[in-house]
Amino acid sequence: MATSTELLGLPADARALLLNADDFGMYPAVNTAVIESIEHGIAASCSLMVPCPAAPHAMRLLRERPHLPFGVHLTLVRDLPRLPWGPLSPKERVPSLLNGAGELYDHAGIPELLARARPAEVEREFRAQIDAVRDAGLAPAHLDWHCLADGGREDIRDLTLTLAAEYGLAARIWREPARRALRRRGLPALDHPFLDSFSLDLDGKAAHYARLLHNLPPGLSEWAVHPGLDDAHARASDPGGWQVRSTDHAFLTSPQARDILREEGIAVVDYRALQRIWTA
Repeated sequence: MATSTELLGLPADARALLLNADDFGMYPAVNTAVIESIEHGIAASCSLMVPCPAAPHAMRLLRERPHLPFGVHLTLVRDLPRLPWGPLSPKERVPSLLNGAGELYDHAGIPELLARARPAEVEREFRAQIDAVRDAGLAPAHLDWHCLADGGREDIRDLTLTLAAEYGLAARIWREPARRALRRRGLPALDHPFLDSFSLDLDGKAAHYARLLHNLPPGLSEWAVHPGLDDAHARASDPGGWQVRSTDHAFLTSPQARDILREEGIAVVDYRALQRIWTA
């Protein structure tokens, strides 16, 4: 069986890194930083949160850059209390996705969401988000989830994989046993633990990122990074996250990051490479 790197057209012992910027569309400082992290930094692609307030701005940026690879960051969770967003579907058509106040669940409410969410309503909302992107004249390469690892539930994950096949997209899968299932299908799968930049300490983050790159093992790895700018709106809207985002942006756009990739011979890939294999 071919390795993931061989499936991607790289040597078996290549060090390949999917470097994707999540939360595109959340608010303007994120949008600007995501574009900068791809065009002037080392990020390779991004994931668009369609229900968020700055999604129209993000979609305009994507239309102006048809070469830029992106996916749909399927969103059932609203995790910034000071920045409201809701489902794209009419609320009366997705009641199991809403809390007692009639809003999307916050991060603390994820267990209740996963206990209540009806598959038909999840599918309705996911289709609404994917179709909104396509109706805007944009062509995503993959699907992933906001705050829900591998969809959070097996049936949600499997539903998303069905939608990916229907729409001709890849999907982000990073847990077992789903990774093994991808390999059995002859699809690339992560060889190493998934990295979410919100799990990293702020102190010494740039040095930690540098060590991770220097020590990146052979095979396919993935980092979900969250670049954002430090401005007044970000601090007010995202008090728990703006520092994560601004430090991510600083490293991703640094000369140090580019130099390490070059010195180490790391191949940064985006989801279009996976999409071609998923849809072959």
